[in-house]
Amino acid sequence: MAIPVVDFSKVGNGASPEERAATMALIAKHCEEWGFFQLVNHGISEELLERVKKVCTEFFKLEREQNFKQSPLFKSLSDLPDGQKLENVDWEDVITLLDHNEWPSKTLGFKISCLQFRETMAEYRAELRKLAGQVMEVMDENLGLPKGYIKNAFNSGGEEAFFGTKVNHYPPCPKPEMVNGLRAHTDAGGVIMLFQDDVVGGLEVLKDGEWFDVQPMRNSIVINTGDQVEVLSNGRYKSAWHRVQAKPDGNRMSIASFYNPSMKATIAPAPQLVENGGVGVEAFGYPEFVFGDYMSVYAEQKFDPKEPRFQAVRAM
Repeated sequence: MAIPVVDFSKVGNGASPEERAATMALIAKHCEEWGFFQLVNHGISEELLERVKKVCTEFFKLEREQNFKQSPLFKSLSDLPDGQKLENVDWEDVITLLDHNEWPSKTLGFKISCLQFRETMAEYRAELRKLAGQVMEVMDENLGLPKGYIKNAFNSGGEEAFFGTKVNHYPPCPKPEMVNGLRAHTDAGGVIMLFQDDVVGGLEVLKDGEWFDVQPMRNSIVINTGDQVEVLSNGRYKSAWHRVQAKPDGNRMSIASFYNPSMKATIAPAPQLVENGGVGVEAFGYPEFVFGDYMSVYAEQKFDPKEPRFQAVRAM
């Protein structure tokens, strides 16, 4: 079974009313049943996406790859006896890009300048931020919420929403059966937009007790919903468990951007959805909490079941 694919151009002004209604219904269905889907015709130019692939691949190769091969993780796996597995670690290299943090500036031997890296990734992040807004407005409409409800909830507490980008690489693993690429988890935040490798797979999502591949598709953007969207939707949209399998061949690129609430934002089920009844009312009952408190719990319990996280933040 393949992860659902949505043509996002069919929710825009150029689509017929029938096309738009059908596409909106598909997105609602995928948010409810999968928590994962792929967008094509999302409005981000292929030229920009190709530049992103180029600068990130080159950056890893020249700045990160050798250090990874000399890391304690690499040595631990090399020394591990057959039949055992490394626990509590992930076979990945990651850097995080924010608007105001220090991006690579001095890189010896960087074939494409660090200026190109910074400019390309800043342009890409700006496009992803716009796409996040469009996706959240689609969710608002499908949930019967006022336009801008989710975005406004994330931007509450006197601070702007958090928007970060993780540039991940999963290098070839000599013993892939003995280590996780990335352990199974749900994402803590809001709307996650993933630009993944279009050749090397490994990302899997859990649905109905089975793991399914998130198939590589050239220049698509994978959307998944985080824990905060689950709460705001009162359980109609679920944050999905996902993981990455280590692979013996290929260096998998994965660029994940997160549109999350501000740390001071108060998150709770939308009153309209509580009044109408929802999954959360009967099956769980989601609490109201400050997102920063939730992140404190998540930092300790990221790879554990999510329901106790909600219970823990309820008690804070």
